[in-house]
Amino acid sequence: MNLNQITVPTMNLEKGIEFYQTLGLKLIVKSSPHYARFVCPDGESTFSLHLVDELPSGNGIMVYFECEALDKTVEVLVSAGVSFEEMPKDQSWLWREAKLKDPDGNQIILYHAGENRLNPPWRIT
Repeated sequence: MNLNQITVPTMNLEKGIEFYQTLGLKLIVKSSPHYARFVCPDGESTFSLHLVDELPSGNGIMVYFECEALDKTVEVLVSAGVSFEEMPKDQSWLWREAKLKDPDGNQIILYHAGENRLNPPWRIT
Protein backbone atom coordinates (compact mmCIF):
# COMPACT_ATOMS: atom_id res chain seq x y z
CA MET A 1 0.00 0.00 0.00
CA ASN A 2 1.19 3.53 -0.76
CA LEU A 3 -0.33 6.84 0.29
CA ASN A 4 -1.61 8.57 -2.82
CA GLN A 5 -3.44 11.68 -1.76
CA ILE A 6 -4.64 13.80 1.13
CA THR A 7 -7.75 15.97 0.70
CA VAL A 8 -8.46 18.87 3.03
CA PRO A 9 -11.57 21.00 3.32
CA THR A 10 -11.65 24.61 2.21
CA MET A 11 -14.19 27.40 2.39
CA ASN A 12 -12.48 29.35 -0.42
CA LEU A 13 -10.99 27.29 -3.24
CA GLU A 14 -9.23 30.21 -4.94
CA LYS A 15 -7.47 31.36 -1.76
CA GLY A 16 -6.44 27.76 -1.07
CA ILE A 17 -5.07 27.29 -4.57
CA GLU A 18 -3.01 30.47 -4.27
CA PHE A 19 -1.66 29.44 -0.84
CA TYR A 20 -0.59 25.94 -1.87
CA GLN A 21 0.95 27.17 -5.11
CA THR A 22 2.98 29.63 -3.04
CA LEU A 23 4.21 26.67 -0.97
CA GLY A 24 5.43 25.10 -4.23
CA LEU A 25 2.74 22.57 -5.08
CA LYS A 26 1.82 22.32 -8.78
CA LEU A 27 -1.86 22.61 -9.68
CA ILE A 28 -2.87 19.70 -11.95
CA VAL A 29 -6.70 19.67 -11.66
CA LYS A 30 -9.06 22.59 -11.19
CA SER A 31 -12.75 21.76 -11.12
CA SER A 32 -14.10 25.10 -9.95
CA PRO A 33 -15.71 25.86 -7.69
CA HIS A 34 -15.51 22.56 -5.78
CA TYR A 35 -12.14 20.85 -6.19
CA ALA A 36 -8.44 21.31 -6.94
CA ARG A 37 -5.59 18.81 -6.94
CA PHE A 38 -1.86 19.43 -6.80
CA VAL A 39 1.22 17.29 -7.25
CA CYS A 40 4.02 17.68 -4.75
CA PRO A 41 7.30 18.94 -6.23
CA ASP A 42 9.17 15.87 -4.94
CA GLY A 43 7.86 12.32 -5.28
CA GLU A 44 4.48 11.38 -6.70
CA SER A 45 2.09 12.29 -3.88
CA THR A 46 -0.89 14.47 -4.59
CA PHE A 47 -2.78 16.87 -2.37
CA SER A 48 -6.25 18.25 -2.93
CA LEU A 49 -8.74 20.81 -1.70
CA HIS A 50 -12.48 20.17 -1.56
CA LEU A 51 -14.98 22.99 -1.07
CA VAL A 52 -17.19 22.54 2.01
CA ASP A 53 -19.99 24.53 3.60
CA GLU A 54 -18.51 24.17 7.07
CA LEU A 55 -15.04 23.43 8.35
CA PRO A 56 -14.54 20.61 10.88
CA SER A 57 -14.25 21.65 14.50
CA GLY A 58 -11.75 20.56 17.11
CA ASN A 59 -8.04 20.07 16.53
CA GLY A 60 -8.62 19.74 12.81
CA ILE A 61 -6.22 18.54 10.18
CA MET A 62 -2.43 18.49 10.31
CA VAL A 63 -0.49 18.08 7.06
CA TYR A 64 3.25 17.48 6.98
CA PHE A 65 5.33 18.36 3.92
CA GLU A 66 8.97 17.27 4.04
CA CYS A 67 11.55 19.73 2.70
CA GLU A 68 15.15 18.74 2.14
CA ALA A 69 16.29 22.34 2.67
CA LEU A 70 13.78 23.39 5.32
CA ASP A 71 15.44 26.60 6.49
CA LYS A 72 15.96 27.86 2.94
CA THR A 73 12.38 26.95 1.98
CA VAL A 74 11.02 28.88 4.96
CA GLU A 75 13.26 31.85 4.14
CA VAL A 76 11.91 31.94 0.56
CA LEU A 77 8.30 31.65 1.75
CA VAL A 78 8.70 34.41 4.34
CA SER A 79 10.14 36.62 1.56
CA ALA A 80 7.01 35.81 -0.47
CA GLY A 81 4.80 37.02 2.40
CA VAL A 82 3.89 33.70 4.02
CA SER A 83 3.40 33.99 7.81
CA PHE A 84 4.67 31.25 10.11
CA GLU A 85 3.45 30.45 13.62
CA GLU A 86 6.77 28.83 14.43
CA MET A 87 10.04 29.18 12.57
CA PRO A 88 12.26 26.11 12.02
CA LYS A 89 13.02 24.44 15.32
CA ASP A 90 14.69 21.18 16.28
CA GLN A 91 12.19 18.86 17.99
CA SER A 92 12.84 16.16 20.61
CA TRP A 93 11.64 13.51 18.12
CA LEU A 94 14.65 14.40 15.90
CA TRP A 95 12.74 16.36 13.24
CA ARG A 96 13.22 20.03 12.40
CA GLU A 97 9.83 21.71 11.92
CA ALA A 98 8.24 25.03 10.99
CA LYS A 99 4.50 25.58 11.50
CA LEU A 100 1.91 27.68 9.72
CA LYS A 101 -1.81 27.64 8.94
CA ASP A 102 -3.46 27.57 5.55
CA PRO A 103 -6.27 30.08 4.81
CA ASP A 104 -8.83 27.68 6.38
CA GLY A 105 -6.85 27.17 9.58
CA ASN A 106 -5.52 23.71 8.70
CA GLN A 107 -2.18 23.15 10.44
CA ILE A 108 0.69 22.83 7.98
CA ILE A 109 4.07 21.59 9.15
CA LEU A 110 7.08 21.90 6.90
CA TYR A 111 9.79 19.65 8.22
CA HIS A 112 13.01 17.78 7.61
CA ALA A 113 13.58 14.43 9.28
CA GLY A 114 16.03 12.68 7.00
CA GLU A 115 16.72 9.11 8.10
CA ASN A 116 14.73 9.65 11.31
CA ARG A 117 11.43 9.87 9.40
CA LEU A 118 11.27 6.12 8.87
CA ASN A 119 14.06 4.96 11.15
CA PRO A 120 14.04 6.81 14.46
CA PRO A 121 16.17 5.29 17.25
CA TRP A 122 12.96 4.04 18.94
CA ARG A 123 11.56 2.32 15.83
CA ILE A 124 9.86 -1.02 16.48
CA THR A 125 11.67 -3.83 14.68
